[in-house]
Amino acid sequence: MRQMTHITLVVVMCALAAGCGQTRGTRAVTGGLLGAGGGAAIGSATGMGAGTGALIGGAGGAGAGGLTGR
Repeated sequence: MRQMTHITLVVVMCALAAGCGQTRGTRAVTGGLLGAGGGAAIGSATGMGAGTGALIGGAGGAGAGGLTGR
């Protein structure tokens, strides 16, 4: 249960920080970087692998960051 709390905390922090940036491009980059970091942490915690988690999280974070508006 404690591991799930840490994973949830990382996901929430990444979601809050994904809206950072003035332009759509900078939001996509920051979202991708934060998503990759969070995905790596979640991937290694769940046994999926840090690299796989980083790829999935980075793609999701970049997409979410690029789609957010001001």
